[in-house]
Amino acid sequence: MNYELRMKISEIIKQPEGRRLEFKETLPTTADLAKTIVAFANDAGGELFIGIRNEPRELVGIPEDELMKLEEQISNLIHDQCHPVIVPDISSHGDDGARFLRVQIFRGSNFPYYLKAKGKLEGTYIRVGSSNRQADAEIIAELERQKRNISFDSELAHDKPAADFNIEPFKAFFKEKTGEEMDETTLRKLELLKEYHGNWLPAHAYVLFSENPARKELFPYAKIECARFKGSTSDVFIDQKTIEKNISLQAEVAYDFILRHINKGATVKGVYTESRWEFPVVAIREAVRNAVVHRDYSLTGKDIKVAVYDDMVEITSPGKLMPSIDFNDMEARQSDIRNKIIAPVFKKIGLIDQWGNGLKLIFDELKEYPEIEFKWFEKGLQFQVQFIKKDYLQPELQESQPQLQPQLQPQSQPQLQPQLQQELQQESLYSLILKALEERTLTTKEISEKLGQKGKSGQLKKVIRKLHKDGLIERTIPDKLNNPAQRQKLTEKGEIFIKLLRK
Repeated sequence: MNYELRMKISEIIKQPEGRRLEFKETLPTTADLAKTIVAFANDAGGELFIGIRNEPRELVGIPEDELMKLEEQISNLIHDQCHPVIVPDISSHGDDGARFLRVQIFRGSNFPYYLKAKGKLEGTYIRVGSSNRQADAEIIAELERQKRNISFDSELAHDKPAADFNIEPFKAFFKEKTGEEMDETTLRKLELLKEYHGNWLPAHAYVLFSENPARKELFPYAKIECARFKGSTSDVFIDQKTIEKNISLQAEVAYDFILRHINKGATVKGVYTESRWEFPVVAIREAVRNAVVHRDYSLTGKDIKVAVYDDMVEITSPGKLMPSIDFNDMEARQSDIRNKIIAPVFKKIGLIDQWGNGLKLIFDELKEYPEIEFKWFEKGLQFQVQFIKKDYLQPELQESQPQLQPQLQPQSQPQLQPQLQQELQQESLYSLILKALEERTLTTKEISEKLGQKGKSGQLKKVIRKLHKDGLIERTIPDKLNNPAQRQKLTEKGEIFIKLLRK
């Protein structure tokens, strides 16, 4: 194996499972393996590593004398179980005594791929996060459109003539932005109207640019739901707004809603005082526009959601991230268009920049906001981005911080042993255990595994006892210490300690 490939694989096996990556200690069942293969082929492609345990991540290896047999078994299984034909790239890697298989599946072009035994309607799978999900009729239809290289917004709305849709507000907006009249010739040139058996019918994009009840009949969820919440949870609304205008206006109305609910302060640069938003508003505006331009309008029952909290701005858009887009490489100019009619219209009216520049705009402004963390997620069939204040403390924590600081700061705790005080400043075992318990309760064994230890060490048990003594963690079953279901959890004091430690 050449050096570059060895380095690439060594980096890959450190990454978490996800849309394009899966690890298996042993060969999965026939059904599970086939589902993963067709899901990879229907989506962005992917790599399956066999001989590597996922949790905890460990190279367990495959005996050398079984490798050839296993490669042949996988190849035959894919050929026998999957349709249309999928050609995998199977290779073995590793050192003697610790070999593993890499099964690479490339994104297909003959969609949809499915399990032969179940047929297309029940045997088509897609990749959602790190799992395989059976595709419904909407997703299968979208895969078939991809095969024909057409988009949902370019398909015709056969049920109603163009005259039933009020597109005058959009025509006025188009004239304002471009200086051009949107006449029949322009509508046809932009493919908003398309010829069908001698008649000019509206494309779905034409309907989405209109404003009237007829549009709502076809696309009731082509809207944005905006909300401003009190604090950092969605328990209490301060303000909310539903934006149902034509899609050319939605992004800017949602952006204005965000600006009304975030603060703008003054910062000093040299001898000058400059105003500065608390969040990177150029990046947020780009994210909102992308949500409108690139959302999947074929998915029913889903709208765009914009949520503003004290500590975060969150934007959620229906549809998975396009296969060729990688948010881990935002500085690169990337472009992949889901809506082939809508996107060029948005570019023409100046609501999106040059192709592939959107992610770079976000990346560049985030460099000016080191106090903001940018996160992105694929949640089911939705894509979500978050702009989060790193140093945010809830009001009740801010109020209690002066009282809590003396009792929680490690340097002011005489009962903390000196070596623990030093470790705490360097991501110690003490603080790592607390952070491991932030997401959920864990057994001592699970804590050990999460920290990458092979067993429950004496030091681990000692630190857990110390955490109990300091009142930062407690047992879920306090009256039965040796109960097999016993787990550890953070106390309220422990949660506050973590927040102060991060700050």
